[in-house]
Amino acid sequence: MSIELGPSPAEPAPTASALRRALRRARDGVTLDATEAAVLLHARGDDLDELLTVAGRARDAHLTAEGRAGLVTYSRKVFIPLTRLCRDRCHYCTFATVPHKVESAYLERDEVVEIARQGAAAGCKEALFTLGDRPELRWDAAAEWLEARGYSSTVDYLRSCAVAVLEETGLLPHLNPGVLSWAEMTRLKPVAPSMGMMLETSAERLWSQKGMPHYASPDKEPAVRLKVLAEAGRIGIPFTSGILIGIGETHRERAEALLALRASARQYGHLQEVIVQNFRAKPDTAMRGMPDADLHELAATIAVARLLMPSGVSVQAPPNLVGAEHGLMLRAGIDDWGGVSPVTPDHVNPERPWPAIDALAEITAENGFALRERLTIYPRHLRQGLAGDGTQWLDTRVAAHVAALAAPDGLADSAAVLTGRPWQEPDGGVESVGRTDLHVDIDTVGRTEDRRGDFDTVYGDWESLKEQLPSTAAPERLDTDVRDGLRIAADDPAALLDEANTTAAMALMTCDGAALDALAGIADDLRRSVVGDDVTYVVNRNINFSNICYVGCRFCAFAQRERDADAYRLSPTEVADRAEEAWRAGATEVCMQGGIDPRLPVTGYVDLVRAVRGRVPEMHVHAFSPMEIVSVAAKAGISIEECLTELRDAGLGSIPGTAAEILDDDVRWVLTKGKLPAAQWIEVVSTAHRLGIPSSSTMMYGHVDTPEHWLGHLRTLAGVQDTAAANGVSGFTEFVPLPFVHRNAPLYLAGLARPGPTRRDNRAVHAMARLLLHGRIDNVQCSWVKLGESGSAEVLTGGANDVGGTLMEETISRMAGSEHGSARTVEQLRALADRIGRPARQRGTTYGRVGRVQLGVSPVGGGAREDSTCAAHS
Repeated sequence: MSIELGPSPAEPAPTASALRRALRRARDGVTLDATEAAVLLHARGDDLDELLTVAGRARDAHLTAEGRAGLVTYSRKVFIPLTRLCRDRCHYCTFATVPHKVESAYLERDEVVEIARQGAAAGCKEALFTLGDRPELRWDAAAEWLEARGYSSTVDYLRSCAVAVLEETGLLPHLNPGVLSWAEMTRLKPVAPSMGMMLETSAERLWSQKGMPHYASPDKEPAVRLKVLAEAGRIGIPFTSGILIGIGETHRERAEALLALRASARQYGHLQEVIVQNFRAKPDTAMRGMPDADLHELAATIAVARLLMPSGVSVQAPPNLVGAEHGLMLRAGIDDWGGVSPVTPDHVNPERPWPAIDALAEITAENGFALRERLTIYPRHLRQGLAGDGTQWLDTRVAAHVAALAAPDGLADSAAVLTGRPWQEPDGGVESVGRTDLHVDIDTVGRTEDRRGDFDTVYGDWESLKEQLPSTAAPERLDTDVRDGLRIAADDPAALLDEANTTAAMALMTCDGAALDALAGIADDLRRSVVGDDVTYVVNRNINFSNICYVGCRFCAFAQRERDADAYRLSPTEVADRAEEAWRAGATEVCMQGGIDPRLPVTGYVDLVRAVRGRVPEMHVHAFSPMEIVSVAAKAGISIEECLTELRDAGLGSIPGTAAEILDDDVRWVLTKGKLPAAQWIEVVSTAHRLGIPSSSTMMYGHVDTPEHWLGHLRTLAGVQDTAAANGVSGFTEFVPLPFVHRNAPLYLAGLARPGPTRRDNRAVHAMARLLLHGRIDNVQCSWVKLGESGSAEVLTGGANDVGGTLMEETISRMAGSEHGSARTVEQLRALADRIGRPARQRGTTYGRVGRVQLGVSPVGGGAREDSTCAAHS
C-alpha cells in the first residue's frame, strides 16, 4: 500500500525583508522565536550561505565552551536490534515488521552478548539498543516469548540484556526503547549511561489525521513524547532526541519542534545532542512514493537547530544519510556524526551503509576539524556524573564502567581495555560520615549556609520554571455558596468531596471571618463525635539517616551534596544506637527517612530495618517514603510489591505518606525536578496497603498551590482509602497537613513561592480535612514543628485531634528554617492539650493503645528514670 500525504497547511514563502531581518537577528545573537526560525528555514542561495556562516560560529563557540575546540565527535558503536516488532505503524519505517517475517520475536540474551562481543573486538565502546515500542501489547508472539523466559515486559528484558552487556563485554549501553514511563526510566537508569528517543515532530496533525505518517501509532503522539523528554530530565538521564524532516510538516511546525527541544534542554540540562535527520523514502513502505528531504533543506534545519539550542547541546546529522554532502553539514553547524559502526549495519536505514571511520575522519579533516571518538555519554555529563556534584547523571553502578573507558577530557580513551566489569555494587556496610551531629547542632549552631553550593544548577532552570507556575487567581465566592457549604458540612460532611458540591467546597476552603469560625466549629464538633476529646500523641524518634540527595526538590532545604559541609550519612549501627536510646527514653516508634543517597547499597533500607528490630525487637519501625521505596526497587531491579514485601518481612511496620506534597503533577513539577509522579505515589501507597502495611497521608501546602489543588488532593486521598477499604485493609491511619516552611527553601529563595500558608489557610485546611475525609480517615494530625504552640492549639480546636510525636530529633523542617525546635517532651505535649482544656493520651503508631506509657520527661541520652514508664493494656 502506498499513501499520499494530504496537503500541508498553506504556508506562504517569507518576504525578502523578513528573511533579511531574521538573518540580522541571528547574526546579532538574539534569541529567535518560532516565526523567525521558520523564516530562516526557507533560506537558500546566498541567504543560506550567510545562515550557515552564522551557525558555524555558534557551533565553534559551543565547542570552545565545552573544552573541545576544533573537534567533531562520533561514537564507535555496535547496533543491537533487540526486537523488530512494534505496536506502532509508522508509514515510513522498514525497521518494524510482523512476527512471521522474523525468526524470533526477540534476540536471545546470548545473541545480544555475541553481537556486543564482536563490537568490543572491533574497538566499539557503545552498544546501541534499538527496538520497537511495546510489541507485547500488539503481538501475541512477543508476549508469549517474554513470558516463556520469565520477563514481564520488553523493558524488563531490555534491562537484563543491558546488564549482560556491561558485565560480559564492558560496552556501554545506550537505550532507545521508545516511549517510557517515569517508573520504567527509573528502572533503566542504573543499567545505562544514556538513553534516547526522537521527538520527530511536535505537529499533532501528523499523528491524529488519517493518512498522516504517524496515524494509528499511539507512541508517536507528540504530547506523549514530550512528556518522556521531561521525565528523562527530571530523573537526570543524559538524553538524545531530535527531529525527522520531510514527513509532511510545515516550516513552522519544524521550528516549533526544535523550540520544544530547546525548552526541555534549558529546563533540565539533560539533552546531550539533537539529531536532525532527513527523511529518505524506502521501498515496501506506505511512503515509498514521497520525495526525499532536500539536503539544502537539511542544512538550513541543522543551522537553525544550532542557533536555537543552548550551548552544551550538540547538533548531529547521521553521516550515512547525507550522500556526499558531509562538508555542507559541517558548514551548517554540526559537531557530531553520531554512532558509526564498523561491525553492524544501520538496521533502521539498511540501504545506507555507514561510512568507514577513516574516510569520515578524512572528510572531517578536509573541512577543518579533527575527528575524535566519544562515549555514549557526552563529556559534560560524564565529568559531572563521575564527580558526583549536582544532578546525578550517572548511577553509581555504571560509573565505574564509564570511567574505565573515558579519557581525562571526557571523550573516549583510545587505549582503554574493553572487558566486562561487575555491574552490581559490591557487598559491604555503610559507615557514618559527615556532620552526624547535625540533629543536635541544628538547634544551636545551625546550618552552615542557607543553600547548597549547586543552587543554580541542581533544580533546573529557574526562568523556565516561572512559565509553569499555576494561576493563583482566587475563585469567585458568594455568600450563598458559603451557606450551602456550611449546611452540607453540618449534615453530610463527606459529601463536600462530590464533584456536584465543588462550588460549596471551594467556598468553604477559601472562607474567612465568621464563616471560618463556623467552619472550624462544625469540624470540631465532628472531631468530638468521631474520636472524642483526647489529644493523642506518640512517643517516637525521628532518625534521618542521610541528607545526601540529588533529586532536586525545590522546596527542600534538607538535601545536601556529598561534599557539602552539612552532609552526613549514618551507618545501620548508629541508627540502631539511636533507636535503642529512644527505647530507653520510652519511645514506641522510630520514624526513619532520608535523602535519595546514591551511595546507599541495594540492601541499605532492609539493613536499617533489621538493625533497629535486631536491637529493639518491640520497636515499631515507621519508615521510608514512597519516593524511597521506588528508588530502592529500581536499584534492585524488583517490583514495588517485592520491595515492600521484603521490607515488611524484615520488620517494617508502616510507611509515612510523605513525598506527596500536592498530588497534582502540574504542581509537583514546579515543586520538584525529579520526584515521583502522583500516579507512582498512589501505586506505592496502595500496594503497601494491600500488603497489610498501613501508612499516614500528608499534604504540603502554601507554596505555589491553590485551594483548588487542596480539594483535588483530598479527593485523591479519599479514592486511595476507598481502594484500601474495598481490599479489606486499613490503609491510611491519619492525615497530616504540612505547612510549607519557606525560609531556606530554594523555591522561595528563587522568588517563585509564597512565604508559606497564612493563619487562615492553616485553619481552613485542618477543618476541611476533618470534614472531607469523614468516614475514611478518622485522625487529623497537626505538625507542632511547623505550626508552633499557638498554631497547633488553634487547629486542635478546629478539627485536629493529634499532635504527632515527641520526635526527639527533627532536622528536615529545622534545615528549612522552622523556628519551633526539633523535640518535645511528653510533658510539653501534655501541656499543649492542657492549654485547650482537653486530656492527653499516648497512642501507638496506628492509634491503638500502647503497652508502655511514658510518664516522665527524660531526654534522649539521659537514661529513663525508674518511674518513667509503666505497663498499660487496652
